[in-house]
Amino acid sequence: MSKCLSAVKHKAPFPWFGGKSRAAHLVWPRFGDVPNYVEPFFGSGACMFLRPHSPRLETINDLDGFVANFWRAVKLNPALTAEHADNPVNENDLHARHSWLVARRETLTARLEGDPEYYDAKIAGWWVWGLCCWIGSGWCSGAGPWHVVDGLLVKSDTEATGKGVNRQLVHLQGAGQGVNRKRVHLWGAGQGVNRKLVHLEDYFKEISSRLRDVRVCCGSWDRVCGETPTTKQGLTGVMLDPPYADTADRDADIYAVDSLSVAHDVRRWALENGSNKQLRIALCGYEGEHSMPADWECVEWKAGGGYGRQNESNKNAARERIWFSPHCLKLNESLF
Repeated sequence: MSKCLSAVKHKAPFPWFGGKSRAAHLVWPRFGDVPNYVEPFFGSGACMFLRPHSPRLETINDLDGFVANFWRAVKLNPALTAEHADNPVNENDLHARHSWLVARRETLTARLEGDPEYYDAKIAGWWVWGLCCWIGSGWCSGAGPWHVVDGLLVKSDTEATGKGVNRQLVHLQGAGQGVNRKRVHLWGAGQGVNRKLVHLEDYFKEISSRLRDVRVCCGSWDRVCGETPTTKQGLTGVMLDPPYADTADRDADIYAVDSLSVAHDVRRWALENGSNKQLRIALCGYEGEHSMPADWECVEWKAGGGYGRQNESNKNAARERIWFSPHCLKLNESLF
Protein backbone atom coordinates (compact mmCIF):
# COMPACT_ATOMS: atom_id res chain seq x y z
CA MET A 1 0.00 0.00 0.00
CA SER A 2 1.43 3.35 -0.99
CA LYS A 3 2.41 5.95 1.58
CA CYS A 4 0.03 8.56 0.21
CA LEU A 5 -2.90 6.15 0.30
CA SER A 6 -2.33 5.04 3.90
CA ALA A 7 -1.87 8.64 5.05
CA VAL A 8 -5.33 9.82 4.01
CA LYS A 9 -7.46 6.69 3.99
CA HIS A 10 -9.19 7.45 7.30
CA LYS A 11 -11.57 10.31 6.48
CA ALA A 12 -12.08 13.50 4.50
CA PRO A 13 -11.11 16.86 6.07
CA PHE A 14 -14.73 17.88 6.63
CA PRO A 15 -17.97 16.39 8.02
CA TRP A 16 -20.56 15.27 5.49
CA PHE A 17 -24.14 14.21 6.04
CA GLY A 18 -24.70 10.73 4.64
CA GLY A 19 -21.00 9.86 4.36
CA LYS A 20 -20.27 6.18 3.78
CA SER A 21 -17.11 5.69 5.85
CA ARG A 22 -18.83 2.96 7.88
CA ALA A 23 -19.98 1.17 4.73
CA ALA A 24 -16.72 1.09 2.75
CA HIS A 25 -15.78 -2.28 4.23
CA LEU A 26 -18.99 -3.67 2.69
CA VAL A 27 -18.49 -2.12 -0.73
CA TRP A 28 -14.90 -2.97 -1.62
CA PRO A 29 -15.10 -6.74 -1.01
CA ARG A 30 -17.99 -6.79 -3.49
CA PHE A 31 -16.28 -4.53 -6.04
CA GLY A 32 -12.84 -6.07 -5.71
CA ASP A 33 -9.81 -4.35 -7.21
CA VAL A 34 -11.72 -3.01 -10.21
CA PRO A 35 -9.60 -1.33 -12.93
CA ASN A 36 -12.11 1.54 -13.12
CA TYR A 37 -14.11 3.25 -10.36
CA VAL A 38 -16.84 5.89 -10.76
CA GLU A 39 -18.60 7.82 -8.00
CA PRO A 40 -21.24 10.26 -9.35
CA PHE A 41 -22.27 11.66 -5.91
CA PHE A 42 -18.87 12.14 -4.30
CA GLY A 43 -19.49 14.40 -1.30
CA SER A 44 -16.69 13.79 1.20
CA GLY A 45 -15.42 10.78 -0.74
CA ALA A 46 -15.35 8.44 2.24
CA CYS A 47 -15.71 5.25 0.21
CA MET A 48 -12.96 6.06 -2.29
CA PHE A 49 -10.52 7.22 0.39
CA LEU A 50 -11.03 3.91 2.19
CA ARG A 51 -10.20 1.84 -0.87
CA PRO A 52 -7.97 -1.02 0.33
CA HIS A 53 -6.00 -1.26 -2.93
CA SER A 54 -3.65 1.09 -4.71
CA PRO A 55 -5.64 3.63 -6.78
CA ARG A 56 -6.33 2.87 -10.42
CA LEU A 57 -8.51 4.77 -12.91
CA GLU A 58 -11.06 6.79 -10.91
CA THR A 59 -13.69 9.40 -11.78
CA ILE A 60 -15.58 11.42 -9.19
CA ASN A 61 -18.39 13.92 -9.65
CA ASP A 62 -20.65 16.18 -7.64
CA LEU A 63 -23.39 18.55 -8.75
CA ASP A 64 -22.59 20.93 -5.89
CA GLY A 65 -19.97 23.33 -7.23
CA PHE A 66 -18.52 23.95 -3.77
CA VAL A 67 -17.82 20.24 -3.34
CA ALA A 68 -16.26 19.77 -6.78
CA ASN A 69 -14.26 22.98 -6.45
CA PHE A 70 -12.77 21.89 -3.13
CA TRP A 71 -11.53 18.58 -4.51
CA ARG A 72 -10.10 20.20 -7.62
CA ALA A 73 -8.41 22.94 -5.59
CA VAL A 74 -6.90 20.60 -3.01
CA LYS A 75 -5.71 18.33 -5.85
CA LEU A 76 -4.13 21.07 -7.96
CA ASN A 77 -3.07 23.61 -5.33
CA PRO A 78 -3.12 22.10 -1.82
CA ALA A 79 -0.84 24.74 -0.27
CA LEU A 80 -2.99 27.73 -1.30
CA THR A 81 -6.19 25.92 -0.37
CA ALA A 82 -4.76 25.16 3.08
CA GLU A 83 -3.73 28.79 3.50
CA HIS A 84 -7.31 29.96 2.98
CA ALA A 85 -8.74 27.15 5.14
CA ASP A 86 -6.46 27.88 8.10
CA ASN A 87 -8.48 30.35 10.20
CA PRO A 88 -9.54 30.54 13.86
CA VAL A 89 -13.15 29.75 14.71
CA ASN A 90 -14.91 33.12 14.56
CA GLU A 91 -18.64 33.76 14.32
CA ASN A 92 -18.31 37.08 12.48
CA ASP A 93 -16.01 35.50 9.91
CA LEU A 94 -18.44 32.63 9.54
CA HIS A 95 -21.41 34.82 8.60
CA ALA A 96 -19.40 37.20 6.42
CA ARG A 97 -17.79 34.37 4.48
CA HIS A 98 -21.09 32.52 4.23
CA SER A 99 -22.70 35.48 2.41
CA TRP A 100 -19.64 35.97 0.21
CA LEU A 101 -19.62 32.31 -0.83
CA VAL A 102 -23.35 32.10 -1.57
CA ALA A 103 -23.07 35.13 -3.88
CA ARG A 104 -20.55 33.17 -5.98
CA ARG A 105 -22.33 29.84 -6.19
CA GLU A 106 -23.83 30.15 -9.67
CA THR A 107 -20.76 31.54 -11.43
CA LEU A 108 -18.52 29.00 -9.69
CA THR A 109 -20.58 26.04 -10.87
CA ALA A 110 -20.76 27.38 -14.42
CA ARG A 111 -16.97 27.72 -14.59
CA LEU A 112 -16.40 24.26 -13.15
CA GLU A 113 -18.77 22.73 -15.70
CA GLY A 114 -17.17 24.63 -18.57
CA ASP A 115 -13.52 24.00 -17.76
CA PRO A 116 -12.33 20.66 -16.30
CA GLU A 117 -9.20 22.32 -14.91
CA TYR A 118 -10.82 25.38 -13.30
CA TYR A 119 -10.77 25.85 -9.53
CA ASP A 120 -10.77 28.66 -6.95
CA ALA A 121 -8.55 27.95 -3.94
CA LYS A 122 -9.96 30.82 -1.87
CA ILE A 123 -13.54 29.62 -2.30
CA ALA A 124 -12.40 26.07 -1.52
CA GLY A 125 -10.55 27.07 1.65
CA TRP A 126 -13.28 29.30 3.00
CA TRP A 127 -15.97 26.75 2.16
CA VAL A 128 -14.26 23.84 3.94
CA TRP A 129 -13.39 26.04 6.95
CA GLY A 130 -17.01 27.16 7.27
CA LEU A 131 -18.37 23.66 6.76
CA CYS A 132 -16.28 22.49 9.71
CA CYS A 133 -17.49 25.40 11.89
CA TRP A 134 -21.17 25.01 10.96
CA ILE A 135 -23.50 22.64 12.80
CA GLY A 136 -26.29 20.91 10.90
CA SER A 137 -27.56 21.51 7.35
CA GLY A 138 -27.83 24.72 5.36
CA TRP A 139 -24.21 25.77 4.88
CA CYS A 140 -24.00 27.65 1.55
CA SER A 141 -27.46 26.46 0.52
CA GLY A 142 -28.48 30.00 -0.45
CA ALA A 143 -31.64 29.84 1.67
CA GLY A 144 -32.26 32.47 4.33
CA PRO A 145 -33.39 36.07 4.96
CA TRP A 146 -29.96 37.74 5.39
CA HIS A 147 -28.36 39.64 2.49
CA VAL A 148 -25.35 41.87 1.95
CA VAL A 149 -26.38 45.42 1.06
CA ASP A 150 -23.69 48.10 0.65
CA GLY A 151 -21.25 45.93 2.53
CA LEU A 152 -23.59 45.29 5.47
CA LEU A 153 -25.35 42.07 6.39
CA VAL A 154 -29.02 42.99 6.71
CA LYS A 155 -32.22 41.02 7.17
CA SER A 156 -35.09 41.25 4.75
CA ASP A 157 -38.62 39.95 5.24
CA THR A 158 -39.44 40.16 1.54
CA GLU A 159 -38.60 37.92 -1.40
CA ALA A 160 -37.56 40.84 -3.60
CA THR A 161 -33.90 40.66 -2.66
CA GLY A 162 -33.52 37.06 -3.81
CA LYS A 163 -31.79 34.22 -2.03
CA GLY A 164 -29.87 34.92 1.14
CA VAL A 165 -28.36 33.09 4.11
CA ASN A 166 -29.28 32.10 7.64
CA ARG A 167 -27.59 33.91 10.50
CA GLN A 168 -28.03 32.75 14.06
CA LEU A 169 -26.24 33.76 17.22
CA VAL A 170 -23.88 31.39 18.99
CA HIS A 171 -25.82 29.30 21.47
CA LEU A 172 -23.88 28.02 24.47
CA GLN A 173 -24.79 25.18 26.78
CA GLY A 174 -22.64 23.80 29.57
CA ALA A 175 -19.00 23.97 28.51
CA GLY A 176 -19.79 25.36 25.09
CA GLN A 177 -21.82 22.71 23.30
CA GLY A 178 -24.89 24.12 21.58
CA VAL A 179 -27.94 22.30 20.34
CA ASN A 180 -29.76 22.53 16.99
CA ARG A 181 -28.43 25.95 16.03
CA LYS A 182 -26.49 27.29 13.04
CA ARG A 183 -23.42 28.33 14.98
CA VAL A 184 -19.69 28.14 15.20
CA HIS A 185 -18.54 24.77 16.56
CA LEU A 186 -17.41 25.51 20.11
CA TRP A 187 -16.62 22.06 21.44
CA GLY A 188 -13.29 22.21 23.26
CA ALA A 189 -11.04 24.64 21.43
CA GLY A 190 -13.25 24.58 18.34
CA GLN A 191 -13.42 21.82 15.76
CA GLY A 192 -12.09 23.71 12.75
CA VAL A 193 -10.81 21.76 9.77
CA ASN A 194 -9.90 18.17 10.59
CA ARG A 195 -6.12 18.54 10.92
CA LYS A 196 -5.41 14.85 11.46
CA LEU A 197 -2.74 15.83 14.01
CA VAL A 198 -0.50 17.11 11.23
CA HIS A 199 0.00 20.53 9.70
CA LEU A 200 -2.97 21.45 7.50
CA GLU A 201 -0.83 22.08 4.44
CA ASP A 202 0.88 18.71 4.80
CA TYR A 203 -2.50 17.02 5.13
CA PHE A 204 -3.85 18.69 2.00
CA LYS A 205 -0.70 17.70 0.13
CA GLU A 206 -1.31 14.08 1.11
CA ILE A 207 -4.86 14.33 -0.23
CA SER A 208 -3.51 15.96 -3.40
CA SER A 209 -1.17 13.01 -3.89
CA ARG A 210 -4.07 10.58 -3.48
CA LEU A 211 -6.10 12.54 -6.05
CA ARG A 212 -3.25 12.80 -8.55
CA ASP A 213 -4.87 10.57 -11.20
CA VAL A 214 -8.50 11.14 -10.17
CA ARG A 215 -10.73 12.96 -12.66
CA VAL A 216 -12.88 15.50 -10.80
CA CYS A 217 -16.11 16.42 -12.61
CA CYS A 218 -18.90 18.84 -11.73
CA GLY A 219 -22.40 18.34 -13.11
CA SER A 220 -25.30 15.95 -13.37
CA TRP A 221 -24.60 12.43 -12.12
CA ASP A 222 -25.46 10.73 -15.42
CA ARG A 223 -22.64 12.54 -17.24
CA VAL A 224 -20.15 10.13 -15.68
CA CYS A 225 -22.34 7.03 -16.03
CA GLY A 226 -22.24 6.61 -19.81
CA GLU A 227 -20.17 3.99 -21.60
CA THR A 228 -17.07 6.16 -22.05
CA PRO A 229 -16.39 6.83 -18.34
CA THR A 230 -17.45 3.30 -17.34
CA THR A 231 -17.33 0.07 -19.38
CA LYS A 232 -15.11 1.40 -22.17
CA GLN A 233 -12.45 1.68 -19.47
CA GLY A 234 -12.90 -1.96 -18.47
CA LEU A 235 -14.51 -3.62 -15.48
CA THR A 236 -16.08 -0.76 -13.49
CA GLY A 237 -17.33 -0.31 -9.95
CA VAL A 238 -20.04 2.34 -9.69
CA MET A 239 -20.84 3.73 -6.25
CA LEU A 240 -24.29 5.34 -6.32
CA ASP A 241 -25.13 7.40 -3.24
CA PRO A 242 -27.89 9.76 -4.41
CA PRO A 243 -29.95 12.10 -2.22
CA TYR A 244 -32.72 10.30 -0.38
CA ALA A 245 -35.87 9.78 -2.40
CA ASP A 246 -39.31 10.91 -1.24
CA THR A 247 -39.95 7.25 -0.38
CA ALA A 248 -37.19 7.37 2.27
CA ASP A 249 -39.28 9.55 4.62
CA ARG A 250 -36.43 11.99 5.29
CA ASP A 251 -36.15 15.78 5.56
CA ALA A 252 -36.31 17.41 2.11
CA ASP A 253 -33.99 20.22 3.24
CA ILE A 254 -31.02 17.98 4.04
CA TYR A 255 -29.37 18.49 0.67
CA ALA A 256 -28.47 21.88 -0.74
CA VAL A 257 -28.46 20.85 -4.38
CA ASP A 258 -30.35 17.73 -5.48
CA SER A 259 -34.08 17.08 -5.57
CA LEU A 260 -35.89 14.12 -4.08
CA SER A 261 -36.65 12.70 -7.54
CA VAL A 262 -32.98 12.09 -8.44
CA ALA A 263 -32.85 8.81 -6.52
CA HIS A 264 -35.63 7.37 -8.70
CA ASP A 265 -33.67 8.18 -11.87
CA VAL A 266 -30.56 6.61 -10.34
CA ARG A 267 -32.49 3.46 -9.44
CA ARG A 268 -33.77 3.18 -13.03
CA TRP A 269 -30.21 3.46 -14.36
CA ALA A 270 -29.07 0.79 -11.92
CA LEU A 271 -31.83 -1.58 -13.01
CA GLU A 272 -31.13 -0.98 -16.71
CA ASN A 273 -27.42 -1.67 -16.27
CA GLY A 274 -27.40 -4.28 -13.50
CA SER A 275 -27.13 -7.21 -15.94
CA ASN A 276 -23.96 -5.82 -17.54
CA LYS A 277 -21.07 -8.11 -16.59
CA GLN A 278 -18.68 -5.18 -16.89
CA LEU A 279 -20.44 -3.28 -14.12
CA ARG A 280 -20.44 -3.83 -10.37
CA ILE A 281 -22.97 -1.40 -8.94
CA ALA A 282 -23.67 -0.38 -5.34
CA LEU A 283 -26.90 1.58 -4.79
CA CYS A 284 -27.22 3.25 -1.40
CA GLY A 285 -30.50 4.14 0.25
CA TYR A 286 -32.88 3.56 3.12
CA GLU A 287 -35.01 0.60 4.08
CA GLY A 288 -38.02 0.61 1.78
CA GLU A 289 -36.62 3.35 -0.45
CA HIS A 290 -35.80 1.14 -3.44
CA SER A 291 -37.54 -1.97 -4.69
CA MET A 292 -34.85 -4.09 -6.34
CA PRO A 293 -34.97 -7.54 -8.01
CA ALA A 294 -34.20 -10.66 -6.02
CA ASP A 295 -30.80 -11.12 -7.68
CA TRP A 296 -29.61 -7.86 -6.12
CA GLU A 297 -28.03 -8.41 -2.71
CA CYS A 298 -29.42 -6.10 -0.01
CA VAL A 299 -27.04 -5.43 2.88
CA GLU A 300 -27.95 -3.67 6.10
CA TRP A 301 -25.48 -1.40 7.85
CA LYS A 302 -25.58 1.23 10.57
CA ALA A 303 -24.43 4.81 10.11
CA GLY A 304 -23.07 7.01 12.86
CA GLY A 305 -25.43 9.34 14.71
CA GLY A 306 -25.51 12.99 13.71
CA TYR A 307 -26.12 16.32 15.41
CA GLY A 308 -29.68 17.30 16.20
CA ARG A 309 -32.36 14.99 17.56
CA GLN A 310 -30.39 11.97 18.75
CA ASN A 311 -33.31 9.55 19.11
CA GLU A 312 -34.37 10.18 15.52
CA SER A 313 -30.76 10.06 14.27
CA ASN A 314 -30.12 6.72 15.96
CA LYS A 315 -33.34 5.27 14.57
CA ASN A 316 -32.52 6.40 11.03
CA ALA A 317 -28.95 5.11 11.34
CA ALA A 318 -30.27 1.55 11.51
CA ARG A 319 -32.28 1.98 8.29
CA GLU A 320 -29.29 2.27 5.95
CA ARG A 321 -29.14 -0.23 3.07
CA ILE A 322 -26.88 -0.97 0.10
CA TRP A 323 -28.11 -2.96 -2.90
CA PHE A 324 -25.38 -4.74 -4.90
CA SER A 325 -25.89 -5.69 -8.55
CA PRO A 326 -25.82 -9.37 -9.63
CA HIS A 327 -22.24 -9.25 -10.96
CA CYS A 328 -20.71 -7.91 -7.77
CA LEU A 329 -18.46 -10.41 -6.02
CA LYS A 330 -19.99 -12.67 -3.43
CA LEU A 331 -18.17 -12.64 -0.14
CA ASN A 332 -16.73 -16.14 -0.66
CA GLU A 333 -15.42 -15.04 -4.07
CA SER A 334 -13.69 -11.95 -2.78
CA LEU A 335 -10.01 -11.65 -1.93
CA PHE A 336 -10.96 -9.95 1.33
